[in-house]
Amino acid sequence: MITGKIYTVSEVTKIVKGLFRQEPEFANLQIQGEVSNFRQYPSGHCYFNLKDGKTLLKAVMFAGAARRLKQLPKNGDQVLGVGRIDLYERDGVYQFYVDMMMPLGAGNLMIAYEQLKEKLAAEGLFDENRKKPLPAYPRTVGIVTSSAGAAVRDIINVAGRRDPGVKLLLFPVKVQGTEAPPEIVHGIQFFNRHKLADVLIVGRGGGSMEDLWAFNDERVVRAVAASEIPVISAVGHEIDFTLSDFAADLRAPTPSAAAELAVPERSGDRELLGKLVRRLERAADGRIQERVRTLQQLQAEWVFTHPERLWENAGQTLDSLSQKLEQAGTRVLEGRQQKVDLLTAKLQALDPYAVLRRGYTITENSQGKAVRQVSELAPGDALVTRFAQGAVASRVETVKEGIE
Repeated sequence: MITGKIYTVSEVTKIVKGLFRQEPEFANLQIQGEVSNFRQYPSGHCYFNLKDGKTLLKAVMFAGAARRLKQLPKNGDQVLGVGRIDLYERDGVYQFYVDMMMPLGAGNLMIAYEQLKEKLAAEGLFDENRKKPLPAYPRTVGIVTSSAGAAVRDIINVAGRRDPGVKLLLFPVKVQGTEAPPEIVHGIQFFNRHKLADVLIVGRGGGSMEDLWAFNDERVVRAVAASEIPVISAVGHEIDFTLSDFAADLRAPTPSAAAELAVPERSGDRELLGKLVRRLERAADGRIQERVRTLQQLQAEWVFTHPERLWENAGQTLDSLSQKLEQAGTRVLEGRQQKVDLLTAKLQALDPYAVLRRGYTITENSQGKAVRQVSELAPGDALVTRFAQGAVASRVETVKEGIE
């Protein structure tokens, strides 16, 4: 009885393809062998085999890469191919996808160098308008190199002498061999991702062309060109250039020279700062002495020696104002009293009781209203007759209109 998961052919193919892509070494391989069964289709794509005495490897070179060849290989040629290994899903076979190819023999590395240089230059990776200026006063310098080489010691010594205040951060990597390119790329990307430095020094000490080849690796060159942090390429060779030199924002012939370019000389700045401090101190002392003299002059003024004079005039002014205020108040009160007297006389003239005091009376009905006409009364109405001294209550017996 069959147990476990059953896979389709496509599923298995995808799993195997994923395994190929998980292997970093398959992403950039240099393979040498004999060309056999070479054929180029009208599309420009080339299909062939690479073989040695024991094994055969299927290979394909697409038209874009094939156009960069100076001449097409022939069956039986010994060549060096640079490219990647991947699975061709339709046929279920793995193939060597060739990006560059050169005949084996003297000068193979230079041929590979020139072909990759031409390719990257065509993409604009070396254009001057891509170059970023170095910071004038960096606070942190990132270093991507080997921790065991002389290059890092040279950088530390030169940078410390030029400006002890600059912080140096080292990302240790291999600088030679097949493991070097991915480590260098990771170091550059790490500094950029975490924004840890103001400028990067990427390089190593001197060596042969083979020793320096990691800095001609396409992955490294692209990482240098893509860095947002300005990069100084510092591979220790005076005459020849690596491709990283062309992609970097600035090229230094040695790691020591890179440190000089990255870290400005600050000893002159310190001397200038000392002069400025002394000048500032002299200016401050002069300003203080001037203020002291001004203070002494002010202290000698009568305002400070006889301060009582300040309120002598003020007291006299206050007395004068008080007198004026009192006089103005008296005039106002007199005017108000005259108005009160006038109003009192008017009120007295209108006072009904003043009439009573002259011998007249006022007759009021039961509601307390003054009776002005006979027609307002009727027999039986209660009346109150008011005199100047008292009142009399009465009742109407008869009402007579007219004068008899």
